[in-house]
Amino acid sequence: MKTFTQVYASLRRRSRGQYALLGGCSFFSVLLITAYACMMRSPTILTVLPEGGDSRKQIMMIFVLAVIGCAVFTTYAAGLFFRQKSRETGIFLALGASRKQIQSELFREMGLLSVGTCAAGAVLGMPLAWVIWQCFRMSVVNTREMRLTFDPQAYLLTLLFSVFVILMIFVLGWRSIRRTNIIDVVQESHKSEPIKAVPRWYGGLGIVLTAAGLFTGYMSSTVFIQVLHWYPPEGLTGIFYIPALVGLYMLLLHTVVNGWGGKRRQYKDLISTSMMKFQGRQTVRNLLVMTLLIVAAYFGSFYSPMMGAGAMVGYDARPVDYVYHFRADQDIPQGEEVEQLAAQYDVEITRYAQAPLLRLGIDGYDAIETETALGVKVREEYLELKNSELFLSAGDYSRLTGESLTLQPGQVVCIIDPINGTGGRMDPYPHIITNALTGARLSVEPLEPIAYQSLFGYYVMNDQDLAALSEGLPPEWREEVVLFDVAGCESSYPFAKALFNEIVDRSGPEVAIVDSWDPIVRERDIAETGSYFADPETLLELNGITIDYNQREGSTFTIYWKYMPQFRVMDKADFLFSMAVFIMVFVFVAIVCFAAVFIIAYTRSMTIALTNRQVYDDLRHLGAPNAYLYRSARGQVKRVFFTPALIGTLLILAFYLLILLFNGETVAITVTEAAGLFASFGIIAGVSALLYGVYRLSLKKVCRVLGIRQGRKAS
Repeated sequence: MKTFTQVYASLRRRSRGQYALLGGCSFFSVLLITAYACMMRSPTILTVLPEGGDSRKQIMMIFVLAVIGCAVFTTYAAGLFFRQKSRETGIFLALGASRKQIQSELFREMGLLSVGTCAAGAVLGMPLAWVIWQCFRMSVVNTREMRLTFDPQAYLLTLLFSVFVILMIFVLGWRSIRRTNIIDVVQESHKSEPIKAVPRWYGGLGIVLTAAGLFTGYMSSTVFIQVLHWYPPEGLTGIFYIPALVGLYMLLLHTVVNGWGGKRRQYKDLISTSMMKFQGRQTVRNLLVMTLLIVAAYFGSFYSPMMGAGAMVGYDARPVDYVYHFRADQDIPQGEEVEQLAAQYDVEITRYAQAPLLRLGIDGYDAIETETALGVKVREEYLELKNSELFLSAGDYSRLTGESLTLQPGQVVCIIDPINGTGGRMDPYPHIITNALTGARLSVEPLEPIAYQSLFGYYVMNDQDLAALSEGLPPEWREEVVLFDVAGCESSYPFAKALFNEIVDRSGPEVAIVDSWDPIVRERDIAETGSYFADPETLLELNGITIDYNQREGSTFTIYWKYMPQFRVMDKADFLFSMAVFIMVFVFVAIVCFAAVFIIAYTRSMTIALTNRQVYDDLRHLGAPNAYLYRSARGQVKRVFFTPALIGTLLILAFYLLILLFNGETVAITVTEAAGLFASFGIIAGVSALLYGVYRLSLKKVCRVLGIRQGRKAS
């Protein structure tokens, strides 16, 4: 005579597939979240991604989507498990077992399953993050900055998510055995969640709402900042994306219920379409989560090609091979020293030019921020001495560039980037130029900017005007800029590296500052608040950023150092080294999100087999040929995989086009942006091929469970 526990264990062994599905979902969800959390909270990452920066906000946004996605598909897997389990529960109740007995056995096995899988996922999450990171280091770039360290506090996020998973499983299990009607309990596994008839105009309206939501969501921040002069609280702009979510849901409803092939196509696939409708609610929820995760994954995937391709195009577009500038009080190689160093590396300098620069103050409008309960209010205040900029004489500009430029007294012109304009870094139309030390001022007439990438950010003045304002300026307010070309630039990397090291080694600690450091702004801020955000000590304390000459290969140094040279060959060759952490962060994010998508799609495909097995058996007994059964199963699995993939891909492409169009000073896509977008299509092709492979694997598994032959045997 078997005991109740032995009978329960026997049934558990017969339902290994259901337990494996639930355990696998909880394991993989905690595994992915732990790996993501360990990476996101790593000191290696936080050092490179400054507090409050856009990159860190993007990482957090995608993390939230990943958490939602993993929570949804784990909850769905648990719900499916207890629906299948309900038949056993109902039979036990009908045979006289008490709810307390069933609850005791169920909670015991759910405790072991949930705690065990969550613990395994948490334990293996950190090694997974480390292995992925190390693979990238060993195969692409391996620098000291790329040494991944972990913060144990990251496990707090894992703990919270694991508690949610465990509690969710126990709550759903408790609810499944608390039903009073035994017949309802027995029939629970056969219940469906059908969707009522959906009008065909849902599809068109869904597209319109999705497009409108993307536009209003993206443009809302621009309206807040530029029109209302207000930085809203975190998350407020997300409200304006709600129409896009509503539209996306309507679009998926229409796709699941009606399809896009018209009524003729609908009748052709009547059986498979009807089965999709019977599980319509859960199907749409899964597709919605998958679509959002695909958008997030592609958002992370596009970061590298957009940045990399754009940078390479920008490097090739430079009119000069080597450019660097330095403060006049520094002992930096120039002239004969550069030529001697070039001779040591058999490099021929074909053109060399050097010119002095003056650091002078300009007028303009300064943004004054005021903290309020509803965000940060911004007002503009005009200052006759706003900040400092570097100025070049018209004669020196012509000598450096070979382009003739004549300026009359009182005229000034700004040098912008030929592709990106001012890049939001400077005011191209100053009206007052000031010697900040002597107080000498000159009212000027700003002309239309001129474009020359290698001198981007400088201003050009009439020679006599600049000479008059230069009186009384000490060496620390004067700089030198050096431009030269070499023969065979692509083979001059050893020379470029040697010159770069000489520049860094001979730079003093007083110039170990970030590019935003400004002496005029510093003096004003210290007078008003007692501190300056860009001073090395303050910057390290607030954002963890420091300019360390011993870490000259890292991204922090190459991105933020004020006197970082622009050597075409070195910038191209060392791009991955200097941007490795940025690239790896977003690659890792993409891997996690795509992994979640594949798991959700596979899980949903398997539910087709588990939920509709009896339907397919009935169709087979009614005389349906194997080819028809195969086409029906394939149609459902294909819709699970390719509907969110297609919609998600189109959404991210539309969103990126929106960003690129409105990202610059004009509504247009630049050459560098077009190159990055073209490279992103390669990512889409690769991911699509991988998704197709997972689809074929899932379809094979579904057909095996349903007893359907594939390939040539299907006919």
